[in-house]
Amino acid sequence: MLDFTWKIFSSTGDINTYLLFKELEKEHPDSPDLEDDDLAELDFPIL
Repeated sequence: MLDFTWKIFSSTGDINTYLLFKELEKEHPDSPDLEDDDLAELDFPIL
């Protein structure tokens, strides 16, 4: 769910989606965090 929310935020830049992402992140601290490299790839996929 975090990946999906981040993908939506990175494609739209919607602040509400980012806030949802942060809330989900707080609620599920045991889920694997997105690494900086993963976040960069979501913003700029390697073709």
